[in-house]
Amino acid sequence: MSDVTRRDALKVIVAAGATAAVGCSRVTESREETGTISKAPQAPDPILSVEPLGFPWRTPNPFLFCVHHDDRYPAGNERMGPAASLAGRDLGQDFAGKDGWRMYHGMSVPGFPSHPHRGFETVTVVRQGLLDHSDSLGAAARYGGGDVQWLTAGQGILHSEMFPLTSREKANPLELFQIWLNLPREDKFAQPHFAMLWNNLIPRHVARDDAGRTTEVTVIAGRLGEQRPLSPPPKSWASRPDTDVAIWTLKLSPGARWTLPAASPGTNRTLYFFRGTGLRVGGRAIPPAQALTLRAEVEAPLEGGPDEVELLMLQGRPIQEPIVQHGPFVMSSRAEIQQAYIDFQRTRFGGWPWPSEDPVHPREEGRFARHADGRTERPA
Repeated sequence: MSDVTRRDALKVIVAAGATAAVGCSRVTESREETGTISKAPQAPDPILSVEPLGFPWRTPNPFLFCVHHDDRYPAGNERMGPAASLAGRDLGQDFAGKDGWRMYHGMSVPGFPSHPHRGFETVTVVRQGLLDHSDSLGAAARYGGGDVQWLTAGQGILHSEMFPLTSREKANPLELFQIWLNLPREDKFAQPHFAMLWNNLIPRHVARDDAGRTTEVTVIAGRLGEQRPLSPPPKSWASRPDTDVAIWTLKLSPGARWTLPAASPGTNRTLYFFRGTGLRVGGRAIPPAQALTLRAEVEAPLEGGPDEVELLMLQGRPIQEPIVQHGPFVMSSRAEIQQAYIDFQRTRFGGWPWPSEDPVHPREEGRFARHADGRTERPA
């Protein structure tokens, strides 16, 4: 999801690839009993670069895109749209954040009506609120409150992502990340597939420092100690054992200290400081709302500030192949992009079996996922 055309295509061109920079090791002086001065090298600075968060967030290869949606929606109306005036909004293209919320491409319910994807994956982490998914394969889902949907678009899928405001009595806040993860050329035409990672099954690592202050790490992808993540779709870059893909969210209590463990050399790692007023990384003070490109093979000591700190980490070994993106399609050549548009115009990636471009599920429907094969699952 991004700042895109009204219905059929997304048009955000995102930068893929981590910032390449070189940090210098620092030295300290220590005086020995003889009175001579020796220089003892310290561990390398874990930070390669720091830059303000933009829109969308800059991402390292193999990631393509990351956006943080945080909307304070009011109570819902009879159609599960906002029980508020929509006057003055650029409906169909409402990204302004008027009154603290956006309609995006929705006309009556906020969200992203049907649009296509090919050649990559979306990982959607709904931290608060609900998301209604419908797609061209006939699959559907409602998820939220910490659930994650991991969708392999592969050879092509058309889907909608709407934000139903199910409560008519109180506000309906929504917060989510959507992350795009590239596929290698050999898997860009994989069969579309989605996996639901329900909140109660996602592993969490809780560490306490010497003062008893906690750091909680939610492990969406990438093992952390004894915490093994749930399985991504089978053709995902993250499903390969040597790609070092990790998607973690971190929550540090005020003043908490925790060391982010090192990853494999050659891995790209970015840490997004999106909530809180203070953070130190490797002893360096970091202003709020920053993206840090880290030296992945070096441990990164973290220290929270005076209030709770939240971070997102994206990490992975880069896919060393050409990346050609146009709107909602990410392929390896311009010819493949052209073919993607031809195929979509001809087949609509399976058609659209829903009565509208922006379907939402019944208000009383709980969280569920119905897959293309008819299998239905619900969280415990």
